[in-house]
Amino acid sequence: MNVLVKAVPEFPPATAAASSAVLARPGTSRRPADFLELTKPRIAVMALVTVAAGYLFGAAGNFRFDHLVHVLLGAGLVAAGGSALNHLWERVADAKMHRTRRRPLPAGRVEAWEVLAYGLGLAVAGVAYLACMLPYPGAAIAAAATAGLYVLVYTPMKTHTSWNTIVGAIPGALPPVIGWLAARESVTWEAVSLFAILFVWQLPHFYSIAYMHREDYARGGMKMLPVIEPAAHNGRLTGLATVATAALLAGVTVLPFAVGTARWVYLIGGLLLAAWFLMRCVRFSLDRNQQSAKSVLRGSLVYLTGVMVLLVIDGIVPRYLG
Repeated sequence: MNVLVKAVPEFPPATAAASSAVLARPGTSRRPADFLELTKPRIAVMALVTVAAGYLFGAAGNFRFDHLVHVLLGAGLVAAGGSALNHLWERVADAKMHRTRRRPLPAGRVEAWEVLAYGLGLAVAGVAYLACMLPYPGAAIAAAATAGLYVLVYTPMKTHTSWNTIVGAIPGALPPVIGWLAARESVTWEAVSLFAILFVWQLPHFYSIAYMHREDYARGGMKMLPVIEPAAHNGRLTGLATVATAALLAGVTVLPFAVGTARWVYLIGGLLLAAWFLMRCVRFSLDRNQQSAKSVLRGSLVYLTGVMVLLVIDGIVPRYLG
């Protein structure tokens, strides 16, 4: 992990650390908010929703509220720790990008060694908690794998290859598996179906984000698909990749029905959502601009929310009432 704490370069006054008088120095009242920001709380909350879904599916007939609380707490600690270490690794790139240069590390409000201790402490505590408080070791193993892939594989890949998006989708799709393994000893096709939806969903979702912020990613040296694509293509390859992965998502949406995780209400509603989202991606592919990319981003969030609601209504609820 020594690579995570290599010396932070001194930034001249024109950079983020001195770009605004409101940026606080270490030791000021902003520090609690800064340490909270390092955990990426909004992303963590989204991940924990899928952890809960995975547990509720896996625990049908053997539900225990204390186990649900334990897996949410442990997984939350691991997610927070991984996010903090991601901030640490990307602090130099973040200082070069407009949308990230005010983050705690590039702005100089926290020290690298503090974030290293903070991130490692949270991640290790989360894995240990899961191992000690749950009846099966699988959740702790899956959580450790999630953090390891996210911090040690996906994060450094972002500056080397555009394949980082696909690799990064693996840890992004593991939270429901963590929840499932808090209730079961092994993974089944039902858990795989949840993983598959989250895995494929992330691809068009992040392609749209990468297109919207392609200039900023280029400043930071991030090898996202819209960044490495030849300028003459004008984003054509990114548009095609977005449509292809959205079409794949429509197929993957069927999996929970196919393996018995959910029923007809889910299937019909899920396919309608997938078709609606695919049309947004097609429009983006045909007319690539900030507005159409934002439409894909928003559509991806609507799709995921809708699919999760349908899984609850037509998958989880019947298992507990039937």
